[in-house]
Amino acid sequence: MRVRFCETDLMGIVHHGSYLVYFEAGRVEWLRRRGVTYADWAARGWHLPVVEAHASYKLPARFDDMLEVETTLTELRAVSMKFSYRIRRDGVLLNEGYTRLGCIDHQHKLLRIPDAMRDILLAGESA
Repeated sequence: MRVRFCETDLMGIVHHGSYLVYFEAGRVEWLRRRGVTYADWAARGWHLPVVEAHASYKLPARFDDMLEVETTLTELRAVSMKFSYRIRRDGVLLNEGYTRLGCIDHQHKLLRIPDAMRDILLAGESA
């Protein structure tokens, strides 16, 4: 993904909060490659709010840089999951972090991750 001007600060460096947007973009694409979208799951009454986020900044990204977001499911529990991210420019690590997502229903009550969701999340992880 290319860094847009609106994602940078006065110095032309990517604003720290923009990395969470990149994490989400990586997570959405990770799910899409498995044939599912958040809208698909919402239609079934399954929602995945981010309940924890962490980012570690190694080197700055700048306006117009092309970034690669590597996304990996690193933990799957009964009612939550953790995705880890590595953001690189030309193979150089700029940022790494993770988000933890909870699983809730339409009434915002905790929901055990349904087997159908678990199967999709684990598809291809051993490959």
